[in-house]
Amino acid sequence: MKSPSSSSSSKRRPSSGHRNNNNNASIAVWEENTMAILDSSGIKDSRDVHDDRLCFLEAVRSASLASESPSAPSWRIFDAIFQILTDCNSLELAMASYQLLIELDKHYPRVYLSKSDELESSSSDISKLVVVKEAWSPFNLASGSEEGAAKDSCYLFDPLRFSNLIDDMAQAVKNLDFDFAVKPIQNSLVFQYLVNVLEVDLLLRLNLYKETLNWSLLRESVMNLLLGSRKLNFKSVVRDCMSILLRRCHHSISNNVQQLRNSENTCCSQSDENSKAAVAIAISQLEKETCVSIQKFVGLVIELDVVRKEADSLGQTSRVDGLRLPITEFIVEELTYNKDNFAPLLLVFSEPKWKLEIILLYFSKYLIKPSVRTRRSNDTPVDVTLESVLSNFSTTASTKNIVKKVSSDLASLLLAHAFQACLSLIRGPRQITNPTELIGANLLEICSKLISAIKIIRRVDGKLEITSFTKEALFTAAMILKTNA
Repeated sequence: MKSPSSSSSSKRRPSSGHRNNNNNASIAVWEENTMAILDSSGIKDSRDVHDDRLCFLEAVRSASLASESPSAPSWRIFDAIFQILTDCNSLELAMASYQLLIELDKHYPRVYLSKSDELESSSSDISKLVVVKEAWSPFNLASGSEEGAAKDSCYLFDPLRFSNLIDDMAQAVKNLDFDFAVKPIQNSLVFQYLVNVLEVDLLLRLNLYKETLNWSLLRESVMNLLLGSRKLNFKSVVRDCMSILLRRCHHSISNNVQQLRNSENTCCSQSDENSKAAVAIAISQLEKETCVSIQKFVGLVIELDVVRKEADSLGQTSRVDGLRLPITEFIVEELTYNKDNFAPLLLVFSEPKWKLEIILLYFSKYLIKPSVRTRRSNDTPVDVTLESVLSNFSTTASTKNIVKKVSSDLASLLLAHAFQACLSLIRGPRQITNPTELIGANLLEICSKLISAIKIIRRVDGKLEITSFTKEALFTAAMILKTNA
């Protein structure tokens, strides 16, 4: 017979399993009640639907972020928030759902690094990658036969829908359709969120790859699976990204406020005009962020390509990885046939390492290629540096040969941009630990060779007009040499 004390104790303290069951039941009830807010059956007024969705987002925020004991949203809740972002007809809802998704991803990551159990007692700093398999994701990259396909949603992005999204954004930029229509702004927010998901997943894997040199970490990344799909036309995606960058959305948007005021009816109240002007400024900022996201996406693809090339040289890649040309080669190919796009693209593309990479790859097409090739190497010269490019402008004969194919004004402009990128890599906040790989010499040598190269280009083409940007680069190079004389 049990003692009274033990009997009463068992009543006062339910088992942990019982508590977990109660907890799960409470969460399930909360989820059903919260999802019920979105039930629009019988509701005809769009304003009511709008208010219900705002209430839903606030309920999720309160339970998962602001509560004293927050709980992670379920797959259904995450999917419902994303559905609001992708198909709402309100800027307020689009912004609110986007911000909520960003905050939830920070609190409840679907991938993270953790100390390996076997290494916890050791002094090793190597971590292991933890992927939360049951976590919701905005991407649908699984085949119909794979586990989890049953949780498919028409709002998730497969490779085809992702490429269509970028195409829609490019068309909106081309048509200057960034005024007050909801859809272009909504697409921008969706793209920014998707890039954020890609970035978090890829950067964690890249950091771990640097420690382990294990290509399988990157092979399974969301970015690699997305780009490796046959549904995605990679070349078209690159063209659309370049189109958006070249249009530099914020330039056309900056005029929207004035256009709006000119088109307003004179009877419109001052408060209405100020309100719309404020919205136009907010949209302008949003489009700047979209251009930043496009650059970020391109930069992530370049990072993946660099690692893939290294893994290929180590013999870690196989037929499973498929074949895809690096994005820089596509960009250079496009610029080769549209040389007028070089200047605006370099102005808007702010990452110095990749800017220099693109310039060097372009020049490599017109330089003497190294004769040594390994079985696994591609056609891209592996030893082209800024120093080697500048050395090709050291004589009148070699300079004439290059200028015939590139043109003197473009050659001088590219060298100036390459020098600017070089300075950023060596001295700027984005400096890299080993710039010699791309630069090939110390800064004083680069400065001296830049000045010499521009002089010889001018000697070859007496009619060349030096741009203000190139003049600034020459002045900076001269001052560095003078300071270190």
